[in-house]
Amino acid sequence: MSEGQYHSASHCKYLIQYHIIWCPKFRSSVLKGNVEDTLKLILQKICDDYNYSIKALEVMPDHIHIFVDVPQTVAPCDVVRTLKSISAIELFKAFPQLKRFYARCGVLWSKGYFVSTVGHISEATVIKYIEEQKRHD
Repeated sequence: MSEGQYHSASHCKYLIQYHIIWCPKFRSSVLKGNVEDTLKLILQKICDDYNYSIKALEVMPDHIHIFVDVPQTVAPCDVVRTLKSISAIELFKAFPQLKRFYARCGVLWSKGYFVSTVGHISEATVIKYIEEQKRHD
């Protein structure tokens, strides 16, 4: 990886990237059609607002893959919390039927998630994997 691809901050150079996966509660297949399209826009806006850069994103009917480049000051759990909490609020606003579907439990996303750091050597591999998700399901 060339020097230009690293980020600079006060007294440091860094590259912090995470591959994150999470699912709707009960692994329900609710992330399709307009919900999928809207969720992609919501996640892009969150990332823009928080200075995260989306390297790859795929919304499957029952889970999400996102590969993000983040500032060095943000813990992975905070990235996940931000993406999940704001996207749930915004999706419930945009799709009242989704809120009704989850009314009994009151939450959109399951509690769990997967997060992995990604080094520059495997970056292309992760992007290819995420992009190929639609073809494999």
